[in-house]
Amino acid sequence: MIKKCLFPVAGYGTRFLPATKAMPKEMLPIVNKPLVQYGVEEAAQAGIDSFGFVTGRGKRAIADHFDISYELEHSIKGSGKEELLTSIRKLMTKSFAFTRQNEMKGLGHAILSGYNLIGDNPFAVVLADDLCLADEGQDSVLGQMVKLYNQFRATIIAIQEVPQDEVHKYGVIAGEPMKEGLYRVTDMVEKPKNEDAPSNLAIIGRYILTPDIFDILRETKPGKNGEIQLTDALLKQAQDGCVLAYKFKGKRFDCGSIDGFVDATNHVYENYYKKGLI
Repeated sequence: MIKKCLFPVAGYGTRFLPATKAMPKEMLPIVNKPLVQYGVEEAAQAGIDSFGFVTGRGKRAIADHFDISYELEHSIKGSGKEELLTSIRKLMTKSFAFTRQNEMKGLGHAILSGYNLIGDNPFAVVLADDLCLADEGQDSVLGQMVKLYNQFRATIIAIQEVPQDEVHKYGVIAGEPMKEGLYRVTDMVEKPKNEDAPSNLAIIGRYILTPDIFDILRETKPGKNGEIQLTDALLKQAQDGCVLAYKFKGKRFDCGSIDGFVDATNHVYENYYKKGLI
């Protein structure tokens, strides 16, 4: 069973400066909830009840968000505004833990920094920058992946088709089709040139990882910009064992970019907030 989820949240969010000078990018609101809360809710809907955060300097607001604010609770007690805290109160009954990534050395290093929160357990990873909303009637995106893990007991990575002229922005996979939307990974390239990409199937910020990934990351040498790339470790795992790639049923918004953030805000406002769904 997948009961733990890791959130690498140590990045600076420089594309949103000056808004992120004193506020974590993961706390930027999509209508009425911060990005990171959407990610935690998605994981909770998948049956996960233990959440670990790999943080950095200036990220205290994330921990505060998932804690009780006694002054605020007291000031709105008995008013109509009290019900606005219902969703976050439900999450606060679960387990939250935090550790620091002392150096910004890539996603692979961030995940390795979270070992003390995960231990030798399979676990999910959510990159809060990617807002993933399941299609109507479907499990959450992470919930879809958990079902696949329960069937195959292998690392699962989320993928999405992207335009060929955008593949240079992503890790990209090549794979052997197994069934509709599911591939066994045979190759994986981090941010290839558009003409060199093995496909247009891009890796999205949702993963379920088996615990041997930690040993692989410890042996992974730094790549571009001196960073330890998760993609390199996943390719090694695929070559030695099995990594599956899943084209999930849902929408994904790149909220690490301003255009994607605005698109996500408009979509959530029209399709969820106005209908009273959040």
